[in-house]
Amino acid sequence: MLKRKLPPWLALLPLLVFAALPARAEGQSLPELIRRVKPSVVSVITYNSKGEVALTGSGFFVRPGQVLTNLHVVEGAHRAEIRTFEGKGKTYAVAGLSSVDEDGDLAILSVEMPAERTNVVETAAAVPEEGERIFVIGNPLRLEGSVADGIVSAVREVPALGRIVQITAPISHGNSGSPVFNMRGEVVGIVTIRVMNGQNINLALGISRLSSLRAGERLVGFDELARGAKKDEQRSDSISDWWYRNGLNSLWLGNYDSALGYFETAVNKNPQRADAWIQVGFCKVKQGKNHDAIRAFEQALRLRPNSYEALNKLGDAYYYAGNYYKALDAYKRAVSLRPDLAEGHYNLGSAHLELGDRAGALQQAGLLKALDATLHQKLLREIGR
Repeated sequence: MLKRKLPPWLALLPLLVFAALPARAEGQSLPELIRRVKPSVVSVITYNSKGEVALTGSGFFVRPGQVLTNLHVVEGAHRAEIRTFEGKGKTYAVAGLSSVDEDGDLAILSVEMPAERTNVVETAAAVPEEGERIFVIGNPLRLEGSVADGIVSAVREVPALGRIVQITAPISHGNSGSPVFNMRGEVVGIVTIRVMNGQNINLALGISRLSSLRAGERLVGFDELARGAKKDEQRSDSISDWWYRNGLNSLWLGNYDSALGYFETAVNKNPQRADAWIQVGFCKVKQGKNHDAIRAFEQALRLRPNSYEALNKLGDAYYYAGNYYKALDAYKRAVSLRPDLAEGHYNLGSAHLELGDRAGALQQAGLLKALDATLHQKLLREIGR
């Protein structure tokens, strides 16, 4: 079931630098804002079979008794516990994992604690904007409850994962699983990886990914997690999976040329991987090779005919190729599958605009109003309203 190998850049460690935070945040003083959100954040400590500390990370409460953190923080652990930052701090045992997201490197821990001791975070409804101020609370280098700030320097998309938020706040070992807060105290992302590529590049997975994590019918214990990872290594498509995951790592950085090489190797190793064909198409669009992208998305749809992702991205390929009628058709099919996803309606509205159908674009803008205020306003501006 599970297969995780940490990429080598996770072992690289930047110097931890703390920057001064602004004195005011949305009507609250900074100390008030931190006092409000800090009780939602915890340290995650894992232990090996000898009872020694194996790895430490960070996490935060998303529901009573449930803590979101990175999967790599707890994978391979014999047991784990969390420590709160409230007051002098209290330590609670982790009973197991209630949900796992391998591609997103996320896990929800079920914690044995009184429900009234839980302080659940508020999550942001919209993707943060470039230049927006943010701050991170976590456990870098076991310095529990440390605060660092910065701005959102970029937001990029990774198909099948969602939005990746690049931040300037310094990140170090122990920050894995830390919440990224906006200046209203809402979580906009989860610190997941840090790389070094000439300079520190600190990345977080957009909080919307949390919506895909649902509690399972039963808890997964740490022994079962370890057995699943070992069994996964023996799968016949494990080689293809290795190439696919390295492709995802490159996409996190926006390195589309490198990612394409990995994804093309993945589909060569296993031509039945619809998800890898979607990623090949996405990278081709980024390279401006729209006709090659169309072929890749069509192959993905032959394998997975009802894939919203493949249809939506097929619409993008036709759109950038200038074939707006086919783009419109692909977007319509995508929206019919997932009418709750705002991006599909925005894309559909854009295609209507290119075809001179202002009424059709306005109809999509009306639907967007209840789904995503930011995209609603963006489409209205493009329409000229």
